[in-house]
Amino acid sequence: MSAAQGFSIGEGQGHYVNALPPIDINVGAQTSDAWTMAKHSHASIILQFGVVGAATTFTLEQATDASGTSAAAMAFSYYSETTAAGDTLSARTAATASGVATGTTNNVTYIIELDAAELTEDYTWLRVQLTDPGTATVCGISAVLSGARYAEVEGLTVIV
Repeated sequence: MSAAQGFSIGEGQGHYVNALPPIDINVGAQTSDAWTMAKHSHASIILQFGVVGAATTFTLEQATDASGTSAAAMAFSYYSETTAAGDTLSARTAATASGVATGTTNNVTYIIELDAAELTEDYTWLRVQLTDPGTATVCGISAVLSGARYAEVEGLTVIV
């Protein structure tokens, strides 16, 4: 193995979470799988929208367990690429606990950057909520966790 200049998601230095496989979210409000931040210090949460028939709002929730006990929406910071097929992110933007309303452009990306230290004490679980846009809109959500506290060659699960 060559010396890496970053970190390897597949070798324990990072951890990949397929929180919401791409789905048409026009089937009622959608909630991603929850994952724990108990063993990682940072999450990069990537929301990718394909076909966007109408705007939706996404919020980030913290909870005390995987089932969403005491779930509470929280403020967060994010970056966006809201031009079709672009790869240049916006400046860091602060969002309130009310979340972010998307536009209606197809093929856009939002990236939430969150340190585990931003979570309320005893709240170690995260998930993303999406409102029903009322028309066909496809979204997938992934999270890349980093800063593993107990890194192993093969990562341990962070979902239940």
